[in-house]
Amino acid sequence: MVQTAYWFDPAEYRARLVRVQAALRARGLDAMLAFLPETVTWVTGYFTRAYGTFQFAIIPAEGEPTLFARDVEAYYLDSTCVFPDRVLWTDSDDRLAVAVGAVTSRVGKAAAIGVEKGAWVLNAARWEAIAAALPGARIEDTSDLVADMRKIKSEAEIAYQRVAARAAEAGMRAGIDTAGTGVSEREMAAEICAAMIRAGSDLPGPGVLSSGERAFHLHGGYSDRVMQRGDIIQLEVTPNNHHYHARFMRPIRVAEASDADVALAEKLIGIQDAAIAAVRPGVPATLPDAIYRDGVLSAGLRETYTNKTFYSVGLLLQPNGGEPLEAHPAATWAFEENMVFHTYVLARGFGMSETIRVTAEGAERLTNFDRQLFVTAS
Repeated sequence: MVQTAYWFDPAEYRARLVRVQAALRARGLDAMLAFLPETVTWVTGYFTRAYGTFQFAIIPAEGEPTLFARDVEAYYLDSTCVFPDRVLWTDSDDRLAVAVGAVTSRVGKAAAIGVEKGAWVLNAARWEAIAAALPGARIEDTSDLVADMRKIKSEAEIAYQRVAARAAEAGMRAGIDTAGTGVSEREMAAEICAAMIRAGSDLPGPGVLSSGERAFHLHGGYSDRVMQRGDIIQLEVTPNNHHYHARFMRPIRVAEASDADVALAEKLIGIQDAAIAAVRPGVPATLPDAIYRDGVLSAGLRETYTNKTFYSVGLLLQPNGGEPLEAHPAATWAFEENMVFHTYVLARGFGMSETIRVTAEGAERLTNFDRQLFVTAS
């Protein structure tokens, strides 16, 4: 008998299913085909590292879900999924035909079906085969249905993010302690990753790690480059626990920093503190977003400010790096209690960020690390 390893109490999954089914019925839908790996895991519990293979969940408006997956994933279905019904395909099968059979046997050919059309695993060939087998069905895009529910985290979900935050702090400390003149980005990354894994991260990261010229450009990854005296290092640590994320950024100078560098870091910290202080339930996303933009632009730190300033983080499976809730000047949403965000500010190669939880009174920093410009010993 396989020992279960549920990430959450089965009652939490069943409560999620009830919410999803209520939303399906409200839209007049008989079922939903959930292709996004995060949706499958969030609703059913099922998780495998091979989530990029052809798998999905059939979620009826009444009754229990059916999982469609490769047969070698049976162990993970048994150990992580709280719902027993499944259809499995083998490597010698016509997996599209098996998928079509699974859908039509569970929901029929003339049902009203929601489909996560925005899921990256649902390629054109797969969708065309399924759609062709359902000529009488009414199809509605439900990419937003579960994604909207996931924006509010449970206490159990936030507990995993707290573990990830501690791993992030361990990774940042390792990065600062390792960086220095003559040290390669690769060596620094190895120490960061090891520290985060030991502290509870499921994946190594580290996230953004770039020095020299690349520090002025977001999303640089580590390379063989050897750090030189005076370099800026842009470091973001991005660990996760049970694939629930927390992350933060700090600016680092190699061996030396000017008074202007210190003043820039302090200015960014002040702007960010003001923006985070404005966060509370009911506050429009555009309010703290404007504090970031107006603060940076009025201080002359950037000529333009086009990037988002907050984005939601929680259960994220690569390649997804954030949930579809972002703060920018055109945002129309407001903060709600138990939303969790990565919020960041960037200027002149310096990045400062935190992962925060929205509370009833304001915002709580899940990441807690010295907020300053760090200068390496050598």
